[in-house]
Amino acid sequence: MMPKFAIIPLTLRMTKTDIHTSTRRLLIALSRLIVLCGLATGQPALAEGLPAPVASALKEAGIPLKSVAVLVHGTDEAAPLISHNARAPMNPASVMKLLTTYAALEILGPAHTWKTEALADRPLVDGRLNGDLYLRGSGDPRLALEQFWLFLRQLRARGVREIEGDLVLDRGAFSLPPHDPAEFDSEPLRPYNAGPDALMINLKSLSFTLRPDNENARIEVWPETPGVDRLMRNLLTPGSGSCGDWRERLKIELEGEIIVFRGVYPTSCGDKALNLSPWAADFQTERLFRALWQELGGTWRGQVRNGFVPAGARVLAVHESPALGEIVREINKFSNNVMARQVFLTLDAARPATPEGARRAVRAWLSGKGLVLPELALDNGSGLSRKERVSAESLARLLLAAWQSPVMPELISSLPLAGIDGTLQKRLTGHQAAGRAHMKTGYLGNVRALAGYAIDNTGKRWIVVFLINDPRSLSGKPAMDALLRWLMER
Repeated sequence: MMPKFAIIPLTLRMTKTDIHTSTRRLLIALSRLIVLCGLATGQPALAEGLPAPVASALKEAGIPLKSVAVLVHGTDEAAPLISHNARAPMNPASVMKLLTTYAALEILGPAHTWKTEALADRPLVDGRLNGDLYLRGSGDPRLALEQFWLFLRQLRARGVREIEGDLVLDRGAFSLPPHDPAEFDSEPLRPYNAGPDALMINLKSLSFTLRPDNENARIEVWPETPGVDRLMRNLLTPGSGSCGDWRERLKIELEGEIIVFRGVYPTSCGDKALNLSPWAADFQTERLFRALWQELGGTWRGQVRNGFVPAGARVLAVHESPALGEIVREINKFSNNVMARQVFLTLDAARPATPEGARRAVRAWLSGKGLVLPELALDNGSGLSRKERVSAESLARLLLAAWQSPVMPELISSLPLAGIDGTLQKRLTGHQAAGRAHMKTGYLGNVRALAGYAIDNTGKRWIVVFLINDPRSLSGKPAMDALLRWLMER
């Protein structure tokens, strides 16, 4: 609270010199009081609305202040500490996952799970299914290789050994427009470009390990996902120099269904994991199911096709996903776009769920909480979009509402912790900000973003939002780190 100033009336008998002297003394006293108030609150001078170290880092990066939006607000304060360009609609990149995951935790609840079912409409006779096996999905974001193997093992444990018919995939829980994995950035084999799917298996991706074989002067490519062995061609050559941007030096193409590895791989990289999403969902499922089912001692003579579970089919096995609280942690810690899109679609209570239905559900939830975000533009909820927009002020209001929500612990614990884990593991290491800032990061071409919560050295909690939309945004990380350092040290 600002101190109250006593106004001392001047008598009419004072001379002009007296009045001038008294006014000068009053101004000096007021100036000293303002300085003391600033010191007492620990607020150093701000350069053009931003702390000097932040403004300096932006200038060095060549990022104009008009391309930046910053808001810093105490969770128990009435007014922000810093507000720069805070109402401007900006592309938030993956910071948009804060809205999706917070909405999901409140709408669905942290204990929400997804179920994937195996069903049959023919009887099982002596371990033989004389008909089709149906797999019905509900949008599980985390039906990974291990979970799918356990699901099939459950089928074997229920007595299924031979499948005479087809594997029919029921994706009826979602109704989706056609998806082009090359549309966003012309990188169709990148796993983050995989589209959502009501029956998504292993995030529609394949895993490989690259390893230098120095003795034979070659690079080995080991498939870690079953069913890939005979559908890959390794033409990689070993290279010298630092590891650096090794992924950009590879050229991976699809020739029919054959995955061809070309390019130079630096031997200094050692072993590296490489994930790809090269195949159509049906083909990937067919290859994986056939390989795992054979490993489990089963036989299958059919093929994969799409369809719906017929009325009267009986359930043979059910796989239940981890709880949403765990799913949200994986989405935010590692900025998983595919899982975020799965959760976003699940917010539509109607079946089949649609992207537009999910957008309506989020807006209805915001309205019910009294959160007005007038500039909000939602697309797929993951931030992997050129269309999504939100302001720093709206994000701060969202984070303040989350701070006061019963699901606050689940949301905050899902965010990367500076210098410790997730996408912030290598940021601010060795500084007092390490371990004191839970922040969601975001990055696209021309976009860099950071938003979340930080605790300063007095134990006070702050909401921090920093958005950059500029061709030089890649160079904006030092300015973001400078803001967190300043906040800790002030």
